[in-house]
Amino acid sequence: MFDHMGLGTADFQRSTAFYDAALAPLGVRQLYVVPKAFTNGVDVVGYGRERPMFWVSGDNATRGRLHVAFAAETRAQVDAFYDAALRAGGKDNGAPGLRPHYDPDYYGAFVLDPDGFNVEAVCRSPE
Repeated sequence: MFDHMGLGTADFQRSTAFYDAALAPLGVRQLYVVPKAFTNGVDVVGYGRERPMFWVSGDNATRGRLHVAFAAETRAQVDAFYDAALRAGGKDNGAPGLRPHYDPDYYGAFVLDPDGFNVEAVCRSPE
């Protein structure tokens, strides 16, 4: 249903370092840096696997609650996401594990990013 989403950050360098590390185990990486000539000088990058779908901006920090879940192919990827996110400065918001109240095979892990947003990796495949 969604084509892409974006968020603004309080500290672009800190946030992109976090997302670079946390999303790498999921096969998600920076795919596009928007030339500043098109952003009025604002830092903007797009993350994805094949095309940018998750955009991070260094301007107009998003406020309020935000939860974004990234799809993982395996439970091992969820575990690796969680470990990488914590090493990159994320804060634990739910260790990897089954969440059968969502779905019998829902295996997820949750961290808070540098801006306090709830970032998740989820695998829905039985292992």
